[in-house]
Amino acid sequence: MIDPNAPYARTLAQRADALTTICVHAGDERDPSSGALEAPIVTSSAFGFRSAREARDAFQGENDAYIYGRWGNPTVDALESKMAALEGTEAACVTASGMAAVSGAVLSICESGAHIVAPRSMYAESARLFRERLTRFGIQTTFVDAARPGAYRDAVTDATRLLYVETPSNPTLAIADVADVVALARERGIATIADNTFATPFAQTPAALGVDLVVHSMTKALGGHGDAIAGVICGRRAPVDRARDLVVKGFGGVVSPFTAFLVARGLRTFALRQKQACGAAAELAAKLSEHPKIARVHHPSLRGHPGRALADRQMHAYGALLSFEVAGDDALESGRRVLESVRTISHAVSLGDVRSLLVHPASTTHSTMPKETRLLASIGDGLLRLSVGIESASDLWADLEQALAASNGA
Repeated sequence: MIDPNAPYARTLAQRADALTTICVHAGDERDPSSGALEAPIVTSSAFGFRSAREARDAFQGENDAYIYGRWGNPTVDALESKMAALEGTEAACVTASGMAAVSGAVLSICESGAHIVAPRSMYAESARLFRERLTRFGIQTTFVDAARPGAYRDAVTDATRLLYVETPSNPTLAIADVADVVALARERGIATIADNTFATPFAQTPAALGVDLVVHSMTKALGGHGDAIAGVICGRRAPVDRARDLVVKGFGGVVSPFTAFLVARGLRTFALRQKQACGAAAELAAKLSEHPKIARVHHPSLRGHPGRALADRQMHAYGALLSFEVAGDDALESGRRVLESVRTISHAVSLGDVRSLLVHPASTTHSTMPKETRLLASIGDGLLRLSVGIESASDLWADLEQALAASNGA
């Protein structure tokens, strides 16, 4: 994990070196018919059989012949192999979106009457799934301060079937103790899911810490280019196959072969992109923390971050996301002026793009949260979330400096 006494640039270089060959080659098998190095984009919705017996055996699961595009596709399979290799898991299931992965993973574990423990600070649509949508099916959720030691244990009941973790959290970068949550889950016979979208496998590998299922929005840093929407569920083969049967085969959350190709292409440069973005994020966090116009910065690299020691213990890097609050009596208005003043940085939702993206969670990504719930999760009116891309850190800093100056002078 992270050595807090070693230069961070060396840590990032070592992590990139460990993953780059996997990013390029995992899941690749030269196409026997053409010799193509890239997995062909197979668009066929149905696949032919050589015999009646082959067809029968395929439907009985006694061979690996392809049957129907919703049930399996060679282009998608290649991407799944690459993702399993990156997360260090037996299997992976690619889905139509990150929320298809989250909801499919959760519903493959929980039935009516089940109870879930989840963090207060998390991706807003995931929070809405737990808060509003699952209750219609008799599944209840207790939201906790996931960074507080003992919070999950205090919330567990006899009906608890799932402990859900998102660390670092969206958008406050709070750090939860994954190993502690896993130990509790194993003690009580409860399943665990970790949303690893913010960290990515570059910065954190939850399965290595004992988590049962790891979910991602591949739309973000994994695809990395803002041009493809997809999700993935990674873990041991049996629970992944259960989730696949539900979310892909049953609910139809299938990804298109062309989207799978785009994400796989993006993954080839994933480690190099994350090395650049994580390094720039730490540099920007340090500079913002010293800026007189900034009241607070949230990034695990900072010595004052409450989760810094825990991040050093369970992460490979501090990640490419940070958030900050502009100082002043009207933080909301000051933040708005910063958003409208950036030039190099894009004012847009999403994260993990090659472009740096700045957003105001309270009015956009987390606007579906009731205000009292949002404030309880420490998502203030003036909080801005920055997803750092691969641009020059010095250019990004110059943009933030001018935007802060412009917002002050307006």
